[in-house]
Amino acid sequence: MRPTWRPPATAAAVTLLLLLGTAAPALAAGGTATAAPVEGGLVINEVESNGDDTDWIELMNTGATPVDVSDYVVRDSDDSRTDRIAAGTVIEPGALLVLEGDTATDPDFTFGLGGDDAARIFLPDGVTLVASYAWTSHAVGTTYGRCPDGTGEFATTSASTKGAPNDCTVPVRINEVESSGGTPGDWVELVNVGTGPVDLSGYLFADSDDAHRYPIPAGTTLAPGDHLVLDEAAFGFGLGGADSARLLTPDGATVVDEYAWTAHAGTTYGRCPDGTGEFETTAAPTTGARNACAGIITSEVWPGGADVRTLDAAGTYAGDLSGLDYEPSGTSAPGTLWAVQNGDGLLYRILPDGRGGWAPDTTGGWGAGKTLAYPAGTGLPGSVVDAEGVTLVGDDSANGVYVSSERDGGAASNVSRPSVLRFDVTGTGTTLTATREWNLAADFPGLGANAGLEGITWVPDAFLVAEGFVDATTGAAYQPSRYPGHGSGLFFVGVEGTAAVYAYALADDGSSARVATIGSGLALVADLQFDADRAALWVACDEACEGRIALLEVDGAGAFAATHVYDRPAGSANVANEGFAIAPQAECVAGAVATFYADDAATDGHSLRGGTLDCDPTDPGNDPGTDPGTDPGTDPTDPGTGPTDPGTDPADPGTAPTTPGAAPATPGSTPAPVPAAAMTGATRGDVRAPASAAPGATITVVVGAEHAGETVDVWLHSTPVHLGRVVVAADGTVRVTLPAGVAPGVHRIAVVAADGTLIGWDTITVAARGSRLAATGAEADAAVAAALALVTAGVALVGVRRARRRTGA
Repeated sequence: MRPTWRPPATAAAVTLLLLLGTAAPALAAGGTATAAPVEGGLVINEVESNGDDTDWIELMNTGATPVDVSDYVVRDSDDSRTDRIAAGTVIEPGALLVLEGDTATDPDFTFGLGGDDAARIFLPDGVTLVASYAWTSHAVGTTYGRCPDGTGEFATTSASTKGAPNDCTVPVRINEVESSGGTPGDWVELVNVGTGPVDLSGYLFADSDDAHRYPIPAGTTLAPGDHLVLDEAAFGFGLGGADSARLLTPDGATVVDEYAWTAHAGTTYGRCPDGTGEFETTAAPTTGARNACAGIITSEVWPGGADVRTLDAAGTYAGDLSGLDYEPSGTSAPGTLWAVQNGDGLLYRILPDGRGGWAPDTTGGWGAGKTLAYPAGTGLPGSVVDAEGVTLVGDDSANGVYVSSERDGGAASNVSRPSVLRFDVTGTGTTLTATREWNLAADFPGLGANAGLEGITWVPDAFLVAEGFVDATTGAAYQPSRYPGHGSGLFFVGVEGTAAVYAYALADDGSSARVATIGSGLALVADLQFDADRAALWVACDEACEGRIALLEVDGAGAFAATHVYDRPAGSANVANEGFAIAPQAECVAGAVATFYADDAATDGHSLRGGTLDCDPTDPGNDPGTDPGTDPGTDPTDPGTGPTDPGTDPADPGTAPTTPGAAPATPGSTPAPVPAAAMTGATRGDVRAPASAAPGATITVVVGAEHAGETVDVWLHSTPVHLGRVVVAADGTVRVTLPAGVAPGVHRIAVVAADGTLIGWDTITVAARGSRLAATGAEADAAVAAALALVTAGVALVGVRRARRRTGA
């Protein structure tokens, strides 16, 4: 166990932080803190229980003399969980010491911090309490910290500041600046990056001239994630070519945020990514909306129903439900849901309960789930598979159920064991022993024990060959015959510690070969699902990414790349969804198929929830990837017979793009496009398109709920191309497909009412064909290798806001 801070005589580098007080947010609800007036004023200063790569406890010496904390005892709320701080650890006056939790490569304490828990520090006698802090739920999105540092009460911080002064500022940032030629003039956009509403009444906006100060009107409240635009007509002064934008506290004494520039931007200056990134020149102005950033895909509205409902009875699962996979029935009737539970290593077979919900199968020993065990002779006493993901080969459990695991969840819980295991589920016993294990630890040196394999999905060789998938080890088209004994498909696994996806050929002799590395486009990979109907790979993130899910498709370079990132359904809370599954096209009912989510935190006592995804126009009968017995290595499927690309073959032939410059429409036909001159700032309206997309992509355009049920025409400009006549959905959105041959660059999407009136327009950047929107292949392999080297050196690889429970990921 290594100290995070060492005295100068033994440390390679020492960071001494002199901490200045700042205004404190509201006191953290339900929290209590105790600091005994001993040992020079040692206090707990900040606590991370949500899992910023690891759980951690930050100590601070508020006294005037060094404090030797050698052999001090670290505990949570459970007296049986005890660890000690390493010998030789001294905290200088005003300095911070970070104690890393169980998921670190070299942890200081070997247990996790829960949602209702405590952090306690004792003298070496284990009896005398020095400092403690207790809480009743995880901090939402950030940490609990003292405001100001060392002396203040605990509050939910604005940002995690591990080993640095606590961020107790108002979580509002300057997000985008228009200083030249805006509509109707100059403007500045603010964004709330926090987790609660912020009252901005009386806060001041200023430029570089202190005489220019604009008080934000009383009653102005900014909700989490929302944007507020301040325009020149309101604040009464213009922004120059060399100027700044500043947000000040009402007394004008404290700068909340600021940005300065030396010349006007060609478009605007904005944070990339929106809200959190550094400022750069944007791809296009996006007043009051997420910034359009080159190479960053703006998230879209979920392409399905907004509602998500609970499917399980309260308390059915003990918590830690993780990966999901769906086994179709082979008909239009509902199939079977497979789920794994980490920590105690259980596999569940879940069926419709006849009342609109889903419940564990009560036959064959499945009622309480079946315990997963390592192959005979390979586990230690008390071993249990820390099951995180689950998948089926060919959508058929008769071929075995495959589980991804991070570590041995029992006796060796602090040792990384990133493995894929196969289980035969045909018996009636309540314990399943793996018939095969593929241990991938050698491929991930330095990976934290609780940072390994999360999601897993199986992808047929036939699909990969038909799509032109490239083997990153050769740089050429994937040839299944290069991997003898691997069956008829590849296993794609998501790794928490790298936020990447890896394609593996798993041979029947237990050997493995990595075929490709794929950037996920997200901060974390929680689950994976291959979708044959949409010819794509879903990558799900949990609350670390606000529940977003990315859709990856094989691009022109033969690599999987993100083409869409979707927000969670509007009716869903940001819970710990670590599992995601989709019913097949054959079960489409009323234009939608079922989706399933597994909540690892069992929010409100429920672990399983369901929603819907719009049915895809692709004919599922053309899917080449559902027959695991077909060996494309000896008789490759003709790519021309693969699944129809839903982005280039809309179901309604009447919606095909018209010839640019077509004659005005006759009554009852498609209206003529609006003139380009009509698309001004005043007519932009509330229409919102994705910031960027690939040629041939199907995109979701927000028209507005007030237009639900109306028929509209959608056009792509500059040279007008009709994208389709569609009906606005209940959530105010429409979906259209970009032409496969659209020129790269910035375009405009215009939405026109049936009577020819312009409803509104928005910009969209079309990427060049074959360009990569996420790191893939050998390029990503190198990036991940470098990242893993950082892990080995003790550097946090992915800083995310992940709600980590005590026993699992």
